[in-house]
Amino acid sequence: MSLMVKYKKALEQTNESKFDDLSVEEVGGKLQIKGTAPYEMDKNLLWDAIKENAGWENEVAVTVKVKNTDVYGRYTVKSGDTLGKIAARTLGKANRYTEIFENNKDILKNPDLIKPGQVLKIPQK
Repeated sequence: MSLMVKYKKALEQTNESKFDDLSVEEVGGKLQIKGTAPYEMDKNLLWDAIKENAGWENEVAVTVKVKNTDVYGRYTVKSGDTLGKIAARTLGKANRYTEIFENNKDILKNPDLIKPGQVLKIPQK
C-alpha cells in the first residue's frame, strides 16, 4: 500500500484546514509533508491523524509552520455540534467548553445555543 493511501485521512485534514504552500511527496520510503497550517490546532489535528497509523514514526516526516498564533484555532460549527463536543475534539476535554464560550461572547449569548456556520475562536491549549 502506498503511503499516500495509508495516510489519506491525514492528507484530508490538510485540505480541510486549508494549509498554505502544501507539498506532499513520497521520497525514499517516507511521506514528506510540508506547508503552513492556519493555526496550531490545525497542525495538531494533522499530527493526530498521522498517529492513528502504526509505524508512522518511520514513515512520515513533517515540516509544518503555523501562520496565526492569536488563538489556538478557529472552528466552524457543524450540525450536531455542542461546545462540549468541540472542546473535546480541539482541546482534549469536554469540560473546557466554558473557555470556548468565554472566548466567543461577542457572538454567543448562551453556551447551549450555537448554530452551524458560526466560526468560534478556540483558546490556547
